[in-house]
Amino acid sequence: MSEAGSTARDGRDRAGAAAPSSTWRPFRYSAFTVLWTATVVSNIGTWMHEVGAGWLMTSLAPSPFMVALVQGATTLPIFLLALPAGALADIVDRRKVLRAVTLFLTVVAAALGGLVWLGLVTPWVLLVFTFLMGAGAAFAAPAWQAIVPTLVPRADLQPAVALNSVGINISRAIGPALGGLIIATLGIAVPFLLNAVSSLGVIAALLWWQPPVATARRLPAERFASAIRTGLRYARASGPLRATLGRAVAFFLFASAYWALLPLIARGLLGGGPELYGILLGCVGAGAVGGALFLPRLKALLGPDRLVAAGTLGMALVLVVLATIANDYAAAAVSLLAGASWIAVLSSLNVSAQVALPEWVRARGLSIFLTVFFGAMSAGSVAWGRMAEALGIPLTLLAAAAGAVLAIGLSWRWKLGEGAALDLSPSLHWPAPMAAGEVEPDRGPVMVTVEYRIDPREREAFLAAIAAFGPERRRDGAFAWGIFEDAAEEGRFIETFMVESWIEHLRQHERVTDADRMLQEAVQRFHAGGKPTVTHLIAAELRAR
Repeated sequence: MSEAGSTARDGRDRAGAAAPSSTWRPFRYSAFTVLWTATVVSNIGTWMHEVGAGWLMTSLAPSPFMVALVQGATTLPIFLLALPAGALADIVDRRKVLRAVTLFLTVVAAALGGLVWLGLVTPWVLLVFTFLMGAGAAFAAPAWQAIVPTLVPRADLQPAVALNSVGINISRAIGPALGGLIIATLGIAVPFLLNAVSSLGVIAALLWWQPPVATARRLPAERFASAIRTGLRYARASGPLRATLGRAVAFFLFASAYWALLPLIARGLLGGGPELYGILLGCVGAGAVGGALFLPRLKALLGPDRLVAAGTLGMALVLVVLATIANDYAAAAVSLLAGASWIAVLSSLNVSAQVALPEWVRARGLSIFLTVFFGAMSAGSVAWGRMAEALGIPLTLLAAAAGAVLAIGLSWRWKLGEGAALDLSPSLHWPAPMAAGEVEPDRGPVMVTVEYRIDPREREAFLAAIAAFGPERRRDGAFAWGIFEDAAEEGRFIETFMVESWIEHLRQHERVTDADRMLQEAVQRFHAGGKPTVTHLIAAELRAR
């Protein structure tokens, strides 16, 4: 279960300390317990696989660029596919998606293990298989994050999310060290084969699990392409989400140097073998688990913005130490710091994204966050790999550290967690649109107009209020919005917005939140005489003669 898989309310709860008596309560529910256990085991296999892939490339093609490409091939598919996967997770049966994707990952891992065993793997074959594994992970992540609320009652969501984080970091602490030991004792092919075996438990758990019957939808599911466009519009119009994405780029672009070059640091700078590489990755996981224990207190003390800055400084210090001190113990110590810094930043950014999203667009919004996250990681991995070939690993690490520190100041204006102050629960306060007869759902586009009559003396205040309301229309699905002033009648304004179809406008009625209602009331208080007049216009079909 993905660490990103929680609701907005869960994100707010995570910012504070969880009650100790409730920490283990989700294990009372068999569905959560079985899926949690299966995913922890599978994630251990995944980490062994990643250690094997990184180390194998140092043998096949030990250039910094090729080794960094392994990290890039892991993260690039999520950059390319996360948004379509998020749309898919919102409109189809998530359990079927997860079963199909897990089976695909099992087959790919087993095939790669067989090729490695037979000695048939080349650097580019390894990159292709790594890309396929990343593609499967991209399609699984949004579906995993969307099913978490169906596994436990609403009151137990916060501890369920906390346990997911613990499980992810347990696997991160165990998998790399175990993978390095297995490579050294049993051979490089074994981690890939064990990863395939570890996925079988997830498939069995998904076959066993019977999710609760979903509430029947009043409206049909969104179409795939339309769902993607709507998710992008929401992200573009959401200030809190845009700020989170900006801060994510500022961190991940530079922190990616650590992950991209760590195999070469272990082998080249430190002169170690796969055991050392696995130990360093295990230290990262252990540091993340330890850091997670202190996160609630640190968040309360520093707030999300300063906590991200502190985590970024921690990663910069890690890069500086690795560049200047060629010592195994120092590398292990700063890897613990890297894990704690990484989880501090990732958790803060993740929660900031969660609280910026209402339920109807959650999977798509978090998919956009994942797209930016892994896009920055992919771009950074390739860039640092190229730089390491030209300048050497130490200078590259120092450059990445300097860039990370500089990025703190450049991105400081983008504040995190601003969505936490918004009530994004559905308000359902829009009345049903009036129509003279039956309207075909796919007819469109639809133009909605709202007529306001205001006191001319309040013109500037009205325009300021409705300018803040415009992004709400776009967030809920409008592809165009504007406010027009009557040239012949002072104080008469027409607001217009357009949506793709009649059914898409009906979906707007379901998406509007209590925060949107407050913005709308701030606009309507300027209107003189009852409610503003609303009209719905549907594009007419013109027939040429």
